[in-house]
Amino acid sequence: MTTRRLAFALATALLAGSTPALAVIGGIASQDARGARASTLRIETSRGELCSGAAIAPELVLTAAHCLMGGGSVSVVSLDPNFRPRRHTVLAVLPHPSFVPGTTPRTQPGADLAMLRLSAPLPADIQPVTLGGSLWQGEVVTMAGFGLSVETNKKTARRLRETRLVNAGNYTTQNTVKVAVDAEAKGETPGAGACRGDSGGPVLRGEIRSRDLVGIVSWSSGPLNTRERRICGGFTAITPISEHRSWITESAARLLMLGSNQRLVEQPAPSGYSWWPMR
Repeated sequence: MTTRRLAFALATALLAGSTPALAVIGGIASQDARGARASTLRIETSRGELCSGAAIAPELVLTAAHCLMGGGSVSVVSLDPNFRPRRHTVLAVLPHPSFVPGTTPRTQPGADLAMLRLSAPLPADIQPVTLGGSLWQGEVVTMAGFGLSVETNKKTARRLRETRLVNAGNYTTQNTVKVAVDAEAKGETPGAGACRGDSGGPVLRGEIRSRDLVGIVSWSSGPLNTRERRICGGFTAITPISEHRSWITESAARLLMLGSNQRLVEQPAPSGYSWWPMR
């Protein structure tokens, strides 16, 4: 798909609706304990928000900033090697300084990224990803997340799924993201992609056992050629890691300076915030 055709297809599909990418449509349930399970985490808030995230260090999780804008306390869930859930307490949240609250992911002018600091290291069976390089057009990537596998059925969320997509190139609205599509459907007909609950999930270079993180899922849209109003199964928008490596590195150092034994009081994210503590 050419860049011009991609832009037209996206614009048309977005008129039909887009959503924060909250499950993997057309994906498969993760079964390899050394695959997506070892680096993909579930993000939940006390106000019912569900997203995904990537472990980048034993005490640090990278996710999408828009996942945390609803307020409330935040917790992280990892899966043990038998895919049983374990809950972890979040000590602090640090959104990207360019992120603007009150906007949708698609109209976000800043970077849809946030980092979470946990109160204790993740279990040893969780293997943090490394920060990868730039994505190139036509590259095959693997995304994973805990979102819906059926767009109209909320009960299909909270199970880890994965799928392989092709990077179709850049797409620019208020900011610039990478757009990935199902290799066969190409975003024109219903295919694999992110859905509700996948926001913040990792996009890995190559195979699912890869630990080379190249992006974080931000939002999704429905396919171009469909009679139904869909918000999943078409285009998956990705915030590229390579363009924000400095912020990730600096933020990791800043958050790790917080003492894990601090008893911090939860407070709402103020307008123009840079970070806030969690209980």
